[in-house]
Amino acid sequence: MKIIVCVKQVPDTSGKVAVNPDGTLDRASMQTITNPDDLNAVEAALKLKDETGCKVVVVTMGPPPAEGMLREILARGADEAVLVSAREFGGSDTYATSQILASAINRIGLEQDDVVMCGRQAIDGDTAQVGPQIAEKLHLPQVTYAAEIHKAGNAITVKRMLEDGYMTIKVKTPCLLTCIKELNEPRYMSVSGVFEAYSKPMEVFSYETLKDDPLIDPTTIGLKGSPTNILTSFTPPLKGAGVMLEGADKETCDKLAGLLAKKHII
Repeated sequence: MKIIVCVKQVPDTSGKVAVNPDGTLDRASMQTITNPDDLNAVEAALKLKDETGCKVVVVTMGPPPAEGMLREILARGADEAVLVSAREFGGSDTYATSQILASAINRIGLEQDDVVMCGRQAIDGDTAQVGPQIAEKLHLPQVTYAAEIHKAGNAITVKRMLEDGYMTIKVKTPCLLTCIKELNEPRYMSVSGVFEAYSKPMEVFSYETLKDDPLIDPTTIGLKGSPTNILTSFTPPLKGAGVMLEGADKETCDKLAGLLAKKHII
């Protein structure tokens, strides 16, 4: 059994978000982090590894510097890593990204008891589309918003979070799961893990590596093959400082009422 975890290196949106003229993110000018929900997927895979002794393979699509992120995940306990990287893949939207990642998973190979895991969504797009699209293109059953995961034999029982509660679903492998932050608390890298990370296997899948897969069509990958159109993208302006009123006397209450009336709240 192996678990393939799809991860993404994303801009650190706690700082300033830079945008290129074509509407894509100027990632080169921004600090990057591992997408938080993807770390929950990594942790879920590592917990199953602790229980079953399975292999964990982590996959990302991105530029060559994304190798550093993969090494960090290897240091957390993953066994192998795959970097999918080529200029032909640049600017891909969710549709094109899922095409490429599905092709990479085909290249790695899925067996009867394997599982694919993804984070619920990425903080740079917030679409939650890539995981389900990968499942559709690989013809895998999928369960999204996994809050608990239990494996027994060739079946996985998932407690799935809904807007107003939970539902329990049992699904046969191979399958795809998307994980939420409530699922677990990601572990940290260990000192020994950091040393071992540089001796663990890491492959690079280029366009030449994947081009023979039917999913890799030049018309459906990269910026030109992405049907999503961005009308405009910008950093929201910072809100102004609030007004603090202290006291419980009539004068303070009248002042508060006057401010609320001025803003047409009352």
